[in-house]
Amino acid sequence: MLVRRWMTAALLAASLMTVSACQKGADLGDLMGANAPVPAALVADMKTKDMSVKSPMLVRLFKEESELEVWKQTSNGEYALLKTYSICAWSGKLGPKKAAGDRQAPEGFYTVTPGQLNPDSQHHLAFNIGYPNKYDQANGATGEHLMVHGSCNSSGCYAMDDWQVEELYALARDSFAGGQRSFQIQAMPFRMTPRNMARHRQSDHYAFWKMLKEGSDRFELTKKPPVVGACEKRYVFDPKLAEGQTLSPAGACPPVAESAEVASKRLADEAEEERIVAEMTPTDFAPISTFSYKTGAPITADAYAAEQHRRPGFDRLGKPIAAKKQTVFDGFLK
Repeated sequence: MLVRRWMTAALLAASLMTVSACQKGADLGDLMGANAPVPAALVADMKTKDMSVKSPMLVRLFKEESELEVWKQTSNGEYALLKTYSICAWSGKLGPKKAAGDRQAPEGFYTVTPGQLNPDSQHHLAFNIGYPNKYDQANGATGEHLMVHGSCNSSGCYAMDDWQVEELYALARDSFAGGQRSFQIQAMPFRMTPRNMARHRQSDHYAFWKMLKEGSDRFELTKKPPVVGACEKRYVFDPKLAEGQTLSPAGACPPVAESAEVASKRLADEAEEERIVAEMTPTDFAPISTFSYKTGAPITADAYAAEQHRRPGFDRLGKPIAAKKQTVFDGFLK
């Protein structure tokens, strides 16, 4: 009888320890891999915002601010901001990726499908952002294996803390489980405000960024992902195609309707940008293109690139974690 009681107590203790470990994983940040659930607190936040775990999602990246946003569709069909994550590391300078090995993190509009999720990444978890897209290809850009992944090391990718990428992976996985066939990634150099456009007026990439702003503005106004295509080697947003008509990245562009709301924002932002530029001094323009992650002070693009855009990695409890050793494949991380 004593032996039986002792064995029962031991089994009960083991059971309690198992439950405790599971609770720790869900609540305190132990990594659980590709099958990790969306955290309960985030699920609760979705409910308050009229979203569901399986509703469609969209991702926005902002290099200069080192922020990644997840947006989810609400019951009225529009998207709302769910959560903003701090990007742990990205490499290169502000500007688009053009060639394999240039260490540039891509900028532009990309598409992620279920097949682009990588549960076996050596950087905990990852998803391929879809570079190069049709625009990139039409302009001769090369490279592959550009990811959002864990481990807080970047060689052309957007790197997150492991716990962050686990959460992002779970959000994407569950959105696909809900029927979403793909989600859009909008990778921007910075938040596309008139002031930021003015600061970068003298950049060689200004025309490219102005084009990206068209798509960004449409999303911010409609709260719905714009339809993105490529023609005449440029991006086109919400094109009006005739029945059976398709876009060719190097072919002619069809008419693109600009709603009164979109036109009004474009004209207002252009006027505000001109006003800001008129008040700026030469030192307000490039080469001051971003801010030091170490001090927060404005620095040159070259100095920022030297910093590798990297902050210390942290777990969910705020404890610093050591970065994993990175393996480079043709200049990129898988």
